[in-house]
Amino acid sequence: MTQDQSLQSTKNEREIPSLVYKWVYALFVMLSFYYILFTNDFITGLSNMSIALIFDPFDQKIMWKNRPNYQIVWLIIHLTVLAGLFIYGIWFR
Repeated sequence: MTQDQSLQSTKNEREIPSLVYKWVYALFVMLSFYYILFTNDFITGLSNMSIALIFDPFDQKIMWKNRPNYQIVWLIIHLTVLAGLFIYGIWFR
């Protein structure tokens, strides 16, 4: 495979719309709340909350330092809640 062929194959790949990432992020967050609050399966809820961070709900093409402040704050709060739930699960459950 030549370099031209590899460049052409990457151009032919379709990009996933950012709306899909937002929906999947929201679904994983809601699923984690369901597991934590209603089924009392804390570890599964915690893992779903972690998986939600994979699907960044904001534009992923923008570098971290160039993002608006509300996006940075949102993701840091998500990570802080996740860390707090992890500590709670380890020490108090």
